[in-house]
Amino acid sequence: MDSGSDARQTAGTAAKGGQLCSITMIVIFDVAAPLVAYQLLRSAGMTAVTALLLSGVFPALHVIINAIRHRRLDVVGALVLAGIAVGTVLGLVSHNARLVLVEGSVPTAVFGVACLASLWARHPLMFSFAREFTGPDTAKGQEMTRLWQYEGYRRIFRVITVVWGVAFLLEAALRVVIVYNTSTGTALAISKATPFVFFAIMSAWTVAYGTHHKRKGERMAAAGQAGEAPARSQ
Repeated sequence: MDSGSDARQTAGTAAKGGQLCSITMIVIFDVAAPLVAYQLLRSAGMTAVTALLLSGVFPALHVIINAIRHRRLDVVGALVLAGIAVGTVLGLVSHNARLVLVEGSVPTAVFGVACLASLWARHPLMFSFAREFTGPDTAKGQEMTRLWQYEGYRRIFRVITVVWGVAFLLEAALRVVIVYNTSTGTALAISKATPFVFFAIMSAWTVAYGTHHKRKGERMAAAGQAGEAPARSQ
């Protein structure tokens, strides 16, 4: 095996390790810690509002850790902090646990609206996210930039952005319904899991949708080349 293969294998292993670390941090800070903290604080006699506000420290801490690690606060992190801030203010003013829980819908709803609003921008939000994720200076990122000149490619990302926007607005509405129709503990548990379920479903759909259109493009290109071959032979 040559040095290039070794480097690629090492980079792939490092990337998988980084993804596993990110998932672990999400499970700990955004799901497990808030749920455990809420139950412990309630068992200690604290009110539901106080327990919810204190359990919200863990997701905020996760955002801050990521911002320090990457030396910047990304859009998602900013939305999460904004949601926690809104929930804290609502809780302190109203002393209503359900209003505190509704804060989880704030960043989700804002993201959904941002997706739909970005359709009038130069690039829809999901294209910008995808290029940022792959790295604009990488070969894949440069290829995305090059392909943007084609209407069919632009339409694919506009459809993806619309679907993500609508889906997350529905998810935000669903969380509000859950908050006002279940107990506080149940609503907290479901509201922590719902975003990840939606994200997994939407990611799977996006991959399938993109793969379908990629294969469709490849078939059309192959058919075009097959049609040109007899013409060149004449």
